[in-house]
Amino acid sequence: MANQSIQVMIIEDDETATKIYEKFTQKVEGFQVVASTSTGKQALEMFNVFVPDLILLDVFLPDMKGTDLLWKIRTKLKSVDIIMITAANDVDTVREAIRGGAFSYLMKPIMIDKFLETLEQYKETRAKLFNLTTVEQKDVNSLFRMKTVEEPVPAEKGSLPKGIDKHTLMKVRGQMKETNGSKNAEELAGTIGASHSTVRRYLEYLVSNNEIEVEIRYGTIGRPERRYRNRRN
Repeated sequence: MANQSIQVMIIEDDETATKIYEKFTQKVEGFQVVASTSTGKQALEMFNVFVPDLILLDVFLPDMKGTDLLWKIRTKLKSVDIIMITAANDVDTVREAIRGGAFSYLMKPIMIDKFLETLEQYKETRAKLFNLTTVEQKDVNSLFRMKTVEEPVPAEKGSLPKGIDKHTLMKVRGQMKETNGSKNAEELAGTIGASHSTVRRYLEYLVSNNEIEVEIRYGTIGRPERRYRNRRN
C-alpha cells in the first residue's frame, strides 16, 4: 500500500480546470489521476466500479452542490479523502467542508504552487498514518497541521553549541555554584586550570542561558571589568 500510487478522481464541470488539475497532479510523484467526471450523479455511479484514494471536488456542480456530494461520499465511502477546489468563499460552505472532513480547501483561481504544496502535504500525512501504529500528541499536531510550542531544553540535555564541551561546562558551572560574591574570568581560570579566553566563553554561555548574571565594574584605567555571579533570587 505504501508504494502504490495515490488514485485520484476529479469532480469538476469545467473541462479546462479538469485538464489543469490532471496535468499538475500527474507532476507530483506518487499520484495518478484515474478518473474525472462533471456531475455528482456520474461520480456516485462511478463509485460502484472504482473507489479513489483522493477526490478533487468542486462545489458548484450542475446537478448538486459539492458539499452535499461530500456528505453522500462520506456515507458511502468513509475511507476516501477529499480536497475541495472552488470559487465559493462564503463561510457556510467552508464550515460545511470542515464538518465533512475535507483535507483542504483551495479557492479559485488556483495558485499552482499552493495546489502542489497541498498534494505534497496530503501525501506526507497519508504516509505518516500508514507507518504509525500509535501516536503521541506531537504526532497528532503534525497530522492536523497544528503549530507546536516546543518547551525549552536544558543545555546539558540538548546539543551544545560549537566550542562548548560538556565536561568543561560542568567544571565552570560547579565552580560558579560554590562562589559567594562574584568572580572574573581570570580568577576562575586559575581555579579550574583553563585559559582566560576559554573560561570567558563558558561564562558568557551561562549568562546567555540565564544561569548566572554579569555585572560591569568601571575602573579608572583600561576596559570595564566583567564579573560573574549567581543569579539573585
